[in-house]
Amino acid sequence: MTYAHSLAIFWLLIFGIVVVPGMDMLLVLSQSLTRGVRGGLSAVAGIMAAGAVHTLWGAVSVAIVLSLPPAVLSAMLVAGALYLAWIGISLVRSAITVAAEDTRAAGGRAFRQGAVTALLNPKAYIFVASVFPQFVRPEYGALWRQGLVIGAMVAATQLAVYGGIAVAAGRIRGWLLGSPGATILTGRITGGLFLAVAALTLAGAISR
Repeated sequence: MTYAHSLAIFWLLIFGIVVVPGMDMLLVLSQSLTRGVRGGLSAVAGIMAAGAVHTLWGAVSVAIVLSLPPAVLSAMLVAGALYLAWIGISLVRSAITVAAEDTRAAGGRAFRQGAVTALLNPKAYIFVASVFPQFVRPEYGALWRQGLVIGAMVAATQLAVYGGIAVAAGRIRGWLLGSPGATILTGRITGGLFLAVAALTLAGAISR
C-alpha cells in the first residue's frame, strides 16, 4: 500500500467518524443555535484544538510502539485491529439517531466547551493510539512530518463538517431529526469500512 493510498483510507475513517452524529456535532449544533454562527465556529475551533492534542498523542504513541520488539509490535497491531473491528461491529449494529434536545446551554465560552468536551473524551485517545500505528509508518518518511499531514487532515475535516453545520445549523439539525434512516445508514457504512481496515491490519500483523 502506497502512502497516498494509506492517507486516503485514513481520511475515509476520519470523515466517517466526524460525520456520524455524536457529542461534538451536538455541541456545535447547540452553540450555533443558542449563540449564532460565531458561537458555533468557536466551538469548532475548540474541538480542532483538542484534535491537535489527540494528534500529538497519536504521534508519541507511534514512536513508542516502533521502539518495541517486533513480537510486541505484532501483538499491538492485532489488538488494534480487534479494537477497530469492535468499533465497526458497534456502528453496524447500532441505531444512530439525533434526538431533539434542549439547546439552552448555560455557562462557559463556546471555545472552552468545545475543547474540554473533546479533551475529556477517553475514546478519542484510545482510538488515536489504536489507529495511528496502522497509518504512520517509518517507510513513509519522518514521523513528525506524517503527524503534521494527518493532523492537518483531521483539522480540515472537522472544519469542513462541523463548520458547515455551524453555518447551516437550523437546516442541518432539522434534516438529522427528520431523517433517522440516513444517520443509521451513515453509521453502518462507516462500520463496514472499519471492519475492512481491521481485516487488512490483522492480515498484515499475522504475516509479519
